[in-house]
Amino acid sequence: MYELWIIITAILTALSCALVGSLLILRRMAMLGDAISHSVLLGIVISYLLFDTLALPALLFGALLAGLVTAWLSTAISQRSIIQPDASLGLVFIWMFALALVLIALFADRVHLDHHHIVFGEMAFLPFERWRWMDLDLGPRAFWIALSLFIVNLCILLVAFERFRLTTFAPSFALSLGISVGFWHYLLVSMVSVTAVAAFDLMGSILVVAFLVIPGATAYLISQQLKTLLVLASIYAISAVLLGFGLAWWLDTALSAAMAFMSGMLFVATLIIQGLHHRYFLTPINVQRQQNQNDKKA
Repeated sequence: MYELWIIITAILTALSCALVGSLLILRRMAMLGDAISHSVLLGIVISYLLFDTLALPALLFGALLAGLVTAWLSTAISQRSIIQPDASLGLVFIWMFALALVLIALFADRVHLDHHHIVFGEMAFLPFERWRWMDLDLGPRAFWIALSLFIVNLCILLVAFERFRLTTFAPSFALSLGISVGFWHYLLVSMVSVTAVAAFDLMGSILVVAFLVIPGATAYLISQQLKTLLVLASIYAISAVLLGFGLAWWLDTALSAAMAFMSGMLFVATLIIQGLHHRYFLTPINVQRQQNQNDKKA
């Protein structure tokens, strides 16, 4: 039963990451997911030092603030200097991540985080921290956090699907319709920040980055249509969790590392299969026809 709780919680968290990560891939902002997943650590540390609690609302506040600062500061640096956007983003998140590690070292007696927990998480211990109401055992706390995160992300995408689609594929057209592209950009940044901090304690930084980027990138190899990409990314995320759990059990290794590894292997396998398909089954005319169909669907 403990293994089942771990698998279900990991799947829900992976799905949450894959959904928002797919939008980052389509917007060519995959690096932002990596940056936010690292910079939110600074928000977590500062929130704990200020409020002296690891309660989720305080951590979400700090992470949301850190994510927005990362996006704003990297944009400001690239616009006001000759530094390219990707370089400014890398500069900002490395600096914020390093500052977080320095604060952890300085206030180690107050901040109950260690470097192993930051990188790998503590997935094996998720079932032991329970939520109880009166005498009723409601299950692991991590499961309810992961379920809530997935429901919130899914509902936002369902309600605002057309707005995200327009601002992703046709931002100029969206502006002409009076849609605020900036608002939807920062809403996505906020979703990534909240997802990253909620998943951070469950999976560690390795798996958060992996599931924010790899499932969406793998699905992008097959389809650039938003609906199809979201479905495929979800399937890849679930597959990576199941295969990674099996690999970790077989090799007796870290769960998060095994799941991240299998996610990468699924990408490689898809890349090879797609290459063989294009080489032996598609003529140049069919390739162009398929591309035109994808453009129309998008």
